[in-house]
Amino acid sequence: MFERLAAWLEHNAMACYYHKYLGVQCPGCGMQRSMAEMLRGNFAASIELFPALIPVIFMVIFLFAHLFIRFRNGAAILTYTFIANATIIMATWVVRMIAHFNAINP
Repeated sequence: MFERLAAWLEHNAMACYYHKYLGVQCPGCGMQRSMAEMLRGNFAASIELFPALIPVIFMVIFLFAHLFIRFRNGAAILTYTFIANATIIMATWVVRMIAHFNAINP
């Protein structure tokens, strides 16, 4: 079942217009491919494509759980997980941009 979902996700993946028109990756590039790899069980490839996917999934699941259960410190936990996710995403993007510009300007 997950293989069919992964194949559907890859077939219907949206193109990144930021990458298409500017030639560099956006901070979210790789998320759809990472999700497809995770659905196939390739966790190492998933983390390599988009390191923040697992923390983002955790944050979304925790957000919905908090909306229904109202955890005592749920808002603080969500704040910290958001900051951690944003930090991971931006750090990954900066490393990719440095690698990209070093590759075109040796």
